Amino acid sequence: MLNSASGIVANWRQVLPTLLLALVAALLAQYAGLPLPWMIGPLFAVAGARMCDLRLQPPAGGRQAGQWAIGAALGLYFSPVVVSQLAEHALLVIGAALASLAMGSICALFTLRMARVDAPTAFFASLPGGASEMANLAERWGGAVDRIAAAHALRIMMVVSLVPLALTLAGAHGTDLYIPQSHAVDFARLPLLVAASLAGVGVFKLLRIANAWVLGPLLGVGVLSALAVPLSALPGWMINAGQLLIGCSLGCRFSREFFRAAPRFMGVAALTALLSIVLGFALALLLARFADVPLATLALATAPGGVAEMCITAKVLQLGVPLITACHVLRVVVLTLGAQAAFGQFRKLVAP
Repeated sequence: MLNSASGIVANWRQVLPTLLLALVAALLAQYAGLPLPWMIGPLFAVAGARMCDLRLQPPAGGRQAGQWAIGAALGLYFSPVVVSQLAEHALLVIGAALASLAMGSICALFTLRMARVDAPTAFFASLPGGASEMANLAERWGGAVDRIAAAHALRIMMVVSLVPLALTLAGAHGTDLYIPQSHAVDFARLPLLVAASLAGVGVFKLLRIANAWVLGPLLGVGVLSALAVPLSALPGWMINAGQLLIGCSLGCRFSREFFRAAPRFMGVAALTALLSIVLGFALALLLARFADVPLATLALATAPGGVAEMCITAKVLQLGVPLITACHVLRVVVLTLGAQAAFGQFRKLVAP
């Protein structure tokens, strides 16, 4: 009992400094006018401290809590009008999701040639899907799970850092005509939003579907919004806190050993992440020729980032939140379900 209590105290001695550093970094980033200050500030500050061998640790369940806040906030955008408009762009959403398999395969070829690793490691480290799902699939084929997880952490950090900054510098802000179904905080209706979001989490957990803490609230709140059920918006501080918790979680994945373990592979992983960003933008340019959608919205919809990170970027920059959310959710589904079949074809292609 005493050991358990001392362990909790020891953990919080690392958690509290992490949260304080993240808060200060978020406020400074906000003051400096950086995009996504509540995520990018904590991400860089915590990652930098970890690289200096400071013992920092995110709160247990912090990333899930952050994902819940973002998923619930995004669900409010799916009004009946928005859902009908999304149906008009169904081919675009499906095409972008399927193209992610091809882009991931191109990046895998690059990783295989440059990093000198085995095919499973190269393929599942390069596919822009969820880190845990790709690592689990790679383990079945004998891939290096630790390197794959590290490559995905680095990719997400680079995408979260570079893509919002590039869009902001390009002036891509405030072009979204969509507004949330509920945009005012109503404490009488807030319990219904919380209940709907947690019910969505429960459904995804029961079905053992990945990303339950962001997709579950998105589904639960999105269904009520699509049915025009009056809901409360989430308080702004909750959304900021959600971004901060995600930033802490991502930043704590880095350390000196992170890059020392396989410097060549991590260098190639960084180049692969850049390649995936370029390929995503090339796809956006192609789609823009056939769809009446702003290029900035398409660029974010095809960026190889995580669902929560890219969708909160869309919300902050006001760039087609429902369309971007639909693209990233379907991308994760396609990659999770199609990764093994795609790897079979990839292995035949690179077989000596």
